[in-house]
Amino acid sequence: MVAHYAKVKRDLPWRRTRDPYAIWVSEIMLQQTRVATVIPYWERWMARFPTVGALADAPLDDVLAAWAGLGYYSRARNLHAGAREVAARGVPATAAAWREVKGIGAYTAGAIASIAFGERAPLVDGNVARVLARVLGIDDDVKSARGSRRVWQEADALMRALPDGAAPGDLNQGLMELGATVCAPRAPSCLACPLRHLCVAYRDRRQDELPVVPARKRAADLPRLDREALWIEDRGRILLARRRPDGLFGGLWELPAALPGIAISVGDPILTHEQTLSHRRLRITVRTARVTKPGARASLGKWSDPSYDAVSWHPIAQAAGLGISSATAAIVRRRLAMNHVESSWSSIPKRSPSSRTDTPRSSKASRSSATTRETRTSAAPPRARRKASTSSSTTRRR
Repeated sequence: MVAHYAKVKRDLPWRRTRDPYAIWVSEIMLQQTRVATVIPYWERWMARFPTVGALADAPLDDVLAAWAGLGYYSRARNLHAGAREVAARGVPATAAAWREVKGIGAYTAGAIASIAFGERAPLVDGNVARVLARVLGIDDDVKSARGSRRVWQEADALMRALPDGAAPGDLNQGLMELGATVCAPRAPSCLACPLRHLCVAYRDRRQDELPVVPARKRAADLPRLDREALWIEDRGRILLARRRPDGLFGGLWELPAALPGIAISVGDPILTHEQTLSHRRLRITVRTARVTKPGARASLGKWSDPSYDAVSWHPIAQAAGLGISSATAAIVRRRLAMNHVESSWSSIPKRSPSSRTDTPRSSKASRSSATTRETRTSAAPPRARRKASTSSSTTRRR
């Protein structure tokens, strides 16, 4: 495996360094995201936050803005918090010590320790689990407790059997590379595999049966979350609210759903946005609204909402530099297109869907965050105008 990796490994930017921070960033970004999508994000990130200290000192808004479009925003929040821990305590040198850092599990700890420090630390991601399940003929569901334990035991046995002089990081990366490029979920290229003479699945023609994984829910079977959002624009500025750190889209700026305590008038729906997330479907109906109390245009007064920790006006042309959700970015692009307005919003990267045929680097993404699998934004038919509210938004919650 190590010899094969040396011959065929892809030239990826994070493979040109042994900097544990650079490897850490790449491994977090690669969770549930395709390699091709991650490369430009990683390069921009390392230019903007070149060291652990630079990331630790950065405001969370800047971190989320740099992450915008990758999805699973809890990864960015945890990476930021973890960087502050490492900057304060020092860079860990072992897998066990990396496990103590916020947001780092067994897989990421094994990757950093083996690649950056040469520790004989095993790792298992979706690619490694698939390779080992096929080669060894593991019939247990690899995502079940029993199946996961078996795969980790086999990965550890391989690491312990590694000859002296061979790099542990090369073994781990070789297994991941094989799963990403040869031992694909569908139609694996078995004739190009260096392990085919050892592979139970190849011998028994069970490539389509292994690994055993739970059936993935169809998008139509996912629960749907219906929300409304308010488009409040004033003299080239847009009113945005920042979600509290925990929960769906935590820490991101978005169009507010309601503004308790602020007098606003809510108008007709102007568009709808539909998006399939990892565990649910999202449907957002966007309505125009305006602040009816003159002083509130400059000062938001006694605004209060448990969903948000900040609300403020932002120039539309500059708001793209904030950490915004992919849903908000799509809505704003659509709204500006309706008005034929050009701005920096058009440069916001669109979320690339995760691929089952590339590198889903972790099977455990936070359920408090989300990634986009499919989006659709469309204009909404006009409806009856709502009456003005003198105390709060009358946004319906469905």
